[in-house]
Amino acid sequence: MISKLDLYKVFCIVAESGSFSKAAKALYMTQPAVSQAMMQLERELDTRLFNRTPKGVSLTNEGKLLFEYVHSAIHLIDVGEEKILEFKNLTIGELKIGVGDTISRYFLLPYLEAFHNRYPNIKFKIVNGTTSELCSILKSGEVDIAICNFPIDDPAFEKLPCLDVQDIFVCGEKYKHTLPQPLAFQQLAKLPLIFLEPRSNSRKYVEDFILSKGLKISPEFELGSHDLLLEFARINLGIACVTKEFSLDYLNKGAVHEIQLLEEIPKRSIGICFLKSVPLSTAATKFVETIQLRDQGAGR
Repeated sequence: MISKLDLYKVFCIVAESGSFSKAAKALYMTQPAVSQAMMQLERELDTRLFNRTPKGVSLTNEGKLLFEYVHSAIHLIDVGEEKILEFKNLTIGELKIGVGDTISRYFLLPYLEAFHNRYPNIKFKIVNGTTSELCSILKSGEVDIAICNFPIDDPAFEKLPCLDVQDIFVCGEKYKHTLPQPLAFQQLAKLPLIFLEPRSNSRKYVEDFILSKGLKISPEFELGSHDLLLEFARINLGIACVTKEFSLDYLNKGAVHEIQLLEEIPKRSIGICFLKSVPLSTAATKFVETIQLRDQGAGR
């Protein structure tokens, strides 16, 4: 059965062409089918829309009024369909990403650059926060994806690990020459420790691991920035717990020094999270693919 929208589309073509036969050719329909469709529309509206003559058809006053609205509505539908295609083809759109400052700086930037070079018309909205904060805004729909510290124990999320990272402890020159190495966790716990703030997922991961050894830590400093951890260690304010992969500049320049432990902290991951219940937008899907492809190329 022909839909009301289809009837209106036929109506517009007939009105523009002034002829059932011309409209039939344009629509790849038979002339009787076009005529029947317009009769159906007139019956449903209980209004005569066309003046029918041997030379063709013309709109009645009611038909002219209807044509103005229907023509505008169909034009808007066509524009909407074009916009959908633009979104699908990534010629317009917005990608909303939740990420912490450290991961953004040391992990995300090259992927943003690669994606922007390929899809320059996609706008980025970057929302910063801790892993727990990012999980909350992801559930609220404020961002499409979140890139954060694993592990995350939430069945609502699809989780794609991207990079394995190693938590280590570093110190400045003063402690380098005075500390016995390798250190046991019992020795480490007695030193002035520098950690991220308690809300940090990476802090919680290390703290839980040390707690599993029967030791509770009491940091001397709790900071909100990974770079500050490195700076505090560099000027000998204590022993900082940092992510090795994000500290290579300091380590390679000798600004800080890795402390060897009797037992390494198990590696964890940084990865992408998104809601299982909500399909990813085309832009978000392509961005996830960009990260995965580059990771495969880098052998991660």
